[in-house]
Amino acid sequence: MLTIHAADELRLSWDAEPVRDGAVAVRGDRVVGTGSLGELLERFPGARLRRWPGVLGPALVHEGPLPQAPSPRERLHAVMKSGSTAVLERYAGTPDLRAAAVRNEVAVLPRTRETAIVDTGRADLAVFDTDGACVATVCAGRLVHRRR
Repeated sequence: MLTIHAADELRLSWDAEPVRDGAVAVRGDRVVGTGSLGELLERFPGARLRRWPGVLGPALVHEGPLPQAPSPRERLHAVMKSGSTAVLERYAGTPDLRAAAVRNEVAVLPRTRETAIVDTGRADLAVFDTDGACVATVCAGRLVHRRR
């Protein structure tokens, strides 16, 4: 199934110029197209559309200790609620956290890196409202957080 995630603005990287009424097309765990919502709807007729308020861009890398929670899965979910789909390995060093990261497709990185949305790249996306709160997080193509 192909899903188009659209928002008021799209940023392919957080320092890139915004695309008004931008969108990202996702198939499985990969980005298959970016651009204006109109262009992607024309290119992918019949795609499922998820429209978000705010700015859609690449998901973040969580750079500090993971939040405390009763289970490793809940600790990772707290990270995903902040718009992150990757953590640094020095903060995910226990076998339980590593296993939970693998199950949830959260990337465990040796060091921080710049994030960007690129064609054929992994579909890790985040949407933030005007106050900077995370509205939605997509990890490897799956919607893993949606603010109600």
